[in-house]
Amino acid sequence: MAIIEVKDVFSKMPEVFSPSGAQGVDAVFQFEITGEGGGSWHVTVKDGACQVAEGPHGSPNVTLTISDENWLAMINRELNGVQAFFTGKLKVSGDIMLAQRIYDIFPF
Repeated sequence: MAIIEVKDVFSKMPEVFSPSGAQGVDAVFQFEITGEGGGSWHVTVKDGACQVAEGPHGSPNVTLTISDENWLAMINRELNGVQAFFTGKLKVSGDIMLAQRIYDIFPF
């Protein structure tokens, strides 16, 4: 079932979180979702658990900036994250290798 609202992605993250996919990860992901349905969230992954909070984090390991439309397309597997990055639809600052693990950590 497709997710149609950005806030629903972040509320479902703890449900879809994969401790095995997050093995060895101790990091903060900052998500800056632009557009009318967007917002700012950060997700802390540590010790096989995750915590999602609205708003910016003081020192994230990686920041992803993407439009609400493209973020939902990525989550619904209609847009590949690597393609989004190379076409400028997704901007990543910080640990780009960490960003590549999002699909493993949160297998929507």
